[in-house]
Amino acid sequence: MNCIIIGAGNAGRPVARLLNHIGHDVTITDPKKLENFHEDFQGNLLIMENEGVTLDLGNLTPDLSKFDYVYAAPTLPDNSPAAIAIKNSDIKIISNDDFGRIVNKLIKPDIIGITGSVGKTSTTHIVDSMFRSAGYKIWKCSSMNQNLVSEVIVDGIIKGLPDKADIAILELPHGTAGLMGELNLKVGALLNIYAEHLSEFGGSMERYIQRKMFITKHSEKLISSTQCKDILKDIRPDTLYYGMVNNLPDNENTDLFKKLKTDKILISENQVCNFIGESGQNSIKIGYNFEDKNDCFESEFHMMSYYFENALAATAIAMAYGLDLKYIKQGLKNFKGLAVHMEYMGNYNGREVFIDASYLIEGMKATLEFFEDKRLVVLLDNFDTTTKRDKKETGKLIGKYADVMIATGFNEPYQKVFMEPAEELLNAASDSNAEKILAETMVDGAEMCIKYSLPGDNILHLGPQLMQNYESVRNKIVKGLEEGCKKYE
Repeated sequence: MNCIIIGAGNAGRPVARLLNHIGHDVTITDPKKLENFHEDFQGNLLIMENEGVTLDLGNLTPDLSKFDYVYAAPTLPDNSPAAIAIKNSDIKIISNDDFGRIVNKLIKPDIIGITGSVGKTSTTHIVDSMFRSAGYKIWKCSSMNQNLVSEVIVDGIIKGLPDKADIAILELPHGTAGLMGELNLKVGALLNIYAEHLSEFGGSMERYIQRKMFITKHSEKLISSTQCKDILKDIRPDTLYYGMVNNLPDNENTDLFKKLKTDKILISENQVCNFIGESGQNSIKIGYNFEDKNDCFESEFHMMSYYFENALAATAIAMAYGLDLKYIKQGLKNFKGLAVHMEYMGNYNGREVFIDASYLIEGMKATLEFFEDKRLVVLLDNFDTTTKRDKKETGKLIGKYADVMIATGFNEPYQKVFMEPAEELLNAASDSNAEKILAETMVDGAEMCIKYSLPGDNILHLGPQLMQNYESVRNKIVKGLEEGCKKYE
């Protein structure tokens, strides 16, 4: 069929590329010219052109008359010339559900799909570690491959990666879920739902939740944290729930679990969740009660902070799939963490430095609690990427833990300095005694971290820009730290 894709953004590109791959004649059009796209997206568009997609960029009024089918990006304004042209034509429309069914047919192995607001990437990689320990050939797609997972999935299909795998483990952010919500999942996991990306849903938390609910329709087995229980209890009463001991209601009031003298965790008959975890020193303890299985185990686990809850989620996913416990333990032992998630950068003139891409309140709180009794300098991204975020709650939270707050204004997606978000973060911490510093760039901010700290302090970077361009942001932090060490020994 002869197809036109309206919009060369995050939805249009993967649709155009995959339709071209399966043999259709595809044109992708956009009002923006090629040079006006981010350089990464320019590269993707040129790859598509080389594969046979026709690029019609810089066109405000595309001609639909020679096409049989159209796909319109969800962000296409109703009053745009293209939207009006579609409405006034008899052209057949390709929906996101249509595209999702195409993707589903092209992925043959069992699929494990992981969605939620926080922890998707870490959980995806811990699950991967478990299945690799058992000798499975894995096709894994996550935001560590590329920020836009839908493009990672399409790229993998084109390269034939699913056909070489025994199992597919897919991180499914809300954008990917919008395109690929028709995937049939052997095990689906909804980790949590917090207010995030609401600007993309007209400010509606309800619409954001509904986007995540795709996981309930197409998962043979569904895993979720207890945080989502009120949402899921009527939709999927067979959901298997997990929760960390310190996040569950008090034992005396709910009788959720019993701790035996052997210090094993068991779950009571009045269970609220099927998997309970407890963090230890280089270990994690997990009790489980589902189907005909009721026991507990302890495993080596050398991570910290929010990794424990993600490890519990990964264990629930692997056990629900049927993976043997010995491989789950080996996968937990083998997992060494991820770049951008509590990544240790080294010692700079006596300061221990960590970087972390957390930007939601829940994730940041788990990270900051690790430094609760230590002197802490926090280096902050511009918290607005292409999504505008609540800086008031963020600044207030960080002010409770930080001795010094350094907020930067550089925005990676736009490659420009916007100081207003940085000012909002610092102003929100008005009740904090933390010293507050503004810096235009990440290099300047990292340099200030040395200037305003002392040997023995901890320096922690927080914010979403790392996920936009990991190498660039990391290198800027290192450069600034090194310059600071030279200037402020």
